[in-house]
This record gives sequence, structure tokens and C-alpha cells, in this order.
Amino acid sequence: MLSSLPWWIYLVVAGIIFSGYMTVRTAAQEREIDQAFIEKEGEIYMERIRKERERRQQAKSL
Repeated sequence: MLSSLPWWIYLVVAGIIFSGYMTVRTAAQEREIDQAFIEKEGEIYMERIRKERERRQQAKSL
């Protein structure tokens, strides 16, 4: 049965499998990049909050 299929069918199937693999791999990489960006932005936000607290503490003590 398998030997009766044309050779290009195997190439098409291999291409579909490879395309699916690359899609999953790229999605995982994008998730990692997005997560790193979110963490960086969150750290910047937390630093702003810390500075604002320090500024308010200094304003209270004066």
C-alpha cells in the first residue's frame, strides 16, 4: 500500500509535519519573549512605586 503512493506525497506529508513543528516551536519562543518583556515592564512599574513611596515618606518627615 505505501509503495503505491507517488513520491511527492511523502514530501507533502513531511512538509506538513515540519510546518507543524516549526509553528509550535515559534509559539514557544514568542511566549518566552513575551514573558521576559512582561517581567521587565513589571519591574519598571514596581521601581516607580518604590520611588513614589520614598518620595512620600520624605515629604511626610519634612
